[in-house]
Amino acid sequence: MPFRKIEPEKAAGAIIHQIEQLILRGVLRPGERLPSERELATRFEVSRPTLRDALAELEASGLVVTRPGAGAFVAQVLGSAFAPPLVKLFSTHDEALLDYLSFRRDLEGMAAARAAEHANETDLAVIRSIFKRMEAAHEKRNPAEEAEIDAEFHLAIVEAAHNVVMLHMVRSMFEMLQAGVFYNRQTLFGKSSTRDHLLEQHRAIFKAIIAQDPDAARAAVETHLTYIEDAMLQQNRDARNEDVARQRLAHEKGR
Repeated sequence: MPFRKIEPEKAAGAIIHQIEQLILRGVLRPGERLPSERELATRFEVSRPTLRDALAELEASGLVVTRPGAGAFVAQVLGSAFAPPLVKLFSTHDEALLDYLSFRRDLEGMAAARAAEHANETDLAVIRSIFKRMEAAHEKRNPAEEAEIDAEFHLAIVEAAHNVVMLHMVRSMFEMLQAGVFYNRQTLFGKSSTRDHLLEQHRAIFKAIIAQDPDAARAAVETHLTYIEDAMLQQNRDARNEDVARQRLAHEKGR
């Protein structure tokens, strides 16, 4: 875990500031369990009462929650920028899907361009590692694994853009996507020809960022998300047509 030694003076405040920074930068994620009290005190090189004071203040500010017998966790609420009633509206109105993809196209296009400009060697190593896992999952023909890695890939690009506001906004949107609010990613990856297209689109994004070409990176993301939009619209049309066909069949059998 990325914790550093704390100087004795104002130790509790220094602990608070360090954990706040790790949450802000997206290193510590919503729902993530912090190390045990003993381990944290050792890593920070402070007394356990000092550590407890810091954790109590973080809990009072809503950044950390403690669970009896389980430990301290980054507050799960930080993973969503949208209220539950609004999320429910998103899931029940088709227009939200198009707006969601349009917003992602703009925001992630910007993020990819920034990543191509600002990513350091460590950022690129992370993106390269995730893309290799994506290729391996594709060979195994595992739609569930590919869908999971897809989210990791896009989030790694946003992390490489080094903009904390953008990072938390995109992470919040992916929390909803993983919950199936807008569409089911596993269904999208379930079609063989679609899987092949998606891999090649991710490859184009990957190559543009590694080549440090902001314009190509933005264009590759826009192409990718336009493809997803078209695929989801076609999937919705197919589902409606199937529903109509079933109604006709039921009517025919009832004659």
